[in-house]
Amino acid sequence: MNKFEAAFKEFMLDTPFADTAHDLSHIQRVVKTAKQLAIEEGADLDVVVPAAWLHDCVAVAKNHPDRAFASKMAADKAERFLIEIGYPEDKLEGIYHAIVAHSFSANVPPTTLEAQIVQDADRMDALGAIGVSRCMKVGGAIARHLYHTEDPFCEKREPDDKSYTIDHFFVKLLHIESQMHTEAAKKEAQRRTEFMQLFLRELGREISND
Repeated sequence: MNKFEAAFKEFMLDTPFADTAHDLSHIQRVVKTAKQLAIEEGADLDVVVPAAWLHDCVAVAKNHPDRAFASKMAADKAERFLIEIGYPEDKLEGIYHAIVAHSFSANVPPTTLEAQIVQDADRMDALGAIGVSRCMKVGGAIARHLYHTEDPFCEKREPDDKSYTIDHFFVKLLHIESQMHTEAAKKEAQRRTEFMQLFLRELGREISND
């Protein structure tokens, strides 16, 4: 870890997290994935790495009315911090955009390869075994029911992930695979999505009244 990465980690350790699904372990996984994708795609690590470390440096709960502005606030805070520690100024614009564009709630298209990679890395952490685990943690944090008892898999109703955790699979998680940008991310997202579909099938078997 270079001197800047040590500073990024220290900064995040002093940052309150929105919930335990968006803690330091999440940040570290996103950084690891982002580095791997950046190397495979030939992206600028000097933009990707700080954006991955700092993308959640402002904590806003998933059900907070200001959630859509969280990534913009994080980008503002990250930029101030990077200037304070003397990070190269010519990288700041790219880092700022990558942080803003990583968020689902912000709905800002990533227009650079580096922003695409940070978004892919962050969304990858919502998939697979870790994605299922994080989804459950968020659901518990905001007091959602696990599933709708009459129609748990949204076969005859619109998904409502404000009320039911399993509905979040149908609102968001099962669609992430098709939204990946880089080829490496698409392949891994497919594998992780298959695991989540297996989880849902097993859940259906366990809660079936048949």
